[in-house]
Amino acid sequence: DLDECAASPCKEHQYCLNTDGSFSCKACDASCIGCTGEGSEKCKTCASGYVKEDEKCTDIDECNLPEKVCTEENQDCVNTSGSYKCVCSEGFEDKDGTCVQT
Repeated sequence: DLDECAASPCKEHQYCLNTDGSFSCKACDASCIGCTGEGSEKCKTCASGYVKEDEKCTDIDECNLPEKVCTEENQDCVNTSGSYKCVCSEGFEDKDGTCVQT
């Protein structure tokens, strides 16, 4: 078997998987910018919203940072994978970017 992966045939956001007589390109984990294999522990660099922790790229919980990220009144922070979103608190709805009582 020839290791086609030695020639780095895959795109930047993929890793090469050598197979018997061939190869395939697989997508890197969402937490990675470039990778050497499958999973968040094989990242070359962590993507935005992720931090290297115990040799893995793990999600940053922006909602638990000391500095509040959702600063509008009656807004709650919801952590998402690699990011966060600000949503109106229960009993409030978004009216032109402001949370007003429903």
